[in-house]
Amino acid sequence: MKLTFEDYLYEVFGPVSESRVKESAAYSLMAPGKRIRPLLLLAVLKDYGCNPEIGLDAAAALEMVHTYSLIHDDLPAMDNDDYRRGRLTNHKMFDEATAILAGDALLTQAFTQITVSDLSADVKVGLIRELAGSAGIEGMILGQMRDIEAEVQPIGWDQLLMIYLLKTGKLLASALVMGAIIAHKSEDVSTWRRIGENLGLAFQIQDDILDVTKTTEELGKTANSDIVNHKSTSITHLGLQAAKEKMILIYQDVLDDLKELSLSGSEVRNIIELCSNRQI
Repeated sequence: MKLTFEDYLYEVFGPVSESRVKESAAYSLMAPGKRIRPLLLLAVLKDYGCNPEIGLDAAAALEMVHTYSLIHDDLPAMDNDDYRRGRLTNHKMFDEATAILAGDALLTQAFTQITVSDLSADVKVGLIRELAGSAGIEGMILGQMRDIEAEVQPIGWDQLLMIYLLKTGKLLASALVMGAIIAHKSEDVSTWRRIGENLGLAFQIQDDILDVTKTTEELGKTANSDIVNHKSTSITHLGLQAAKEKMILIYQDVLDDLKELSLSGSEVRNIIELCSNRQI
């Protein structure tokens, strides 16, 4: 499915009018990545016995929103990173103004992509509402703001978990929820949301661990960046070993919650297990 999604992503973004901002956006969008969010959405459909191809536009929209957030997160005013996915960050490859516009372009193009899908109007509205909510001022953007604020004032463990939930958990949850919306499984939405939000917490704690245990070459992005940026992390709060134990417990909770759903396949479980064992 990953190769199919990669082909589709190229297919839908390719026809966009040629410009420097398109070149910049495509540079980040088509960079090698894990594609976890779109693959989770397509896996939900497959586990319900649906043809995953009906979710390709929504999956592409998810990846566009995620990529926009990475471009902006790397900017000098944010984390000021030099590398992402093993390559120069967008503002280093192009320039800061172009990177900002590329992020804006991907964010807006994402919602256009949902509207041109073959899904029903009601499903499209549900998908747009879900994606906008998780990425917006009460979701990922709020998490980014609180993350910036945490650089200049100490925060507690519960506050840190809320930042992780907003920054990472919300969009991961939307990947699963959007799959349920397309499959017309509204009765499962609350369970998928809980699974996705906890997956985001585990995923972010895992990022903290990898940040201090892997090299820049291994990660494909700058190692020890959290230390350099004076960020509160699960490592600063718990220590390395306790953070590893917490991560394992949350991943197990995610897998346990997955058992509540009546699914005909195990694609989502397989992706979650791959996530739990990732080293980059």
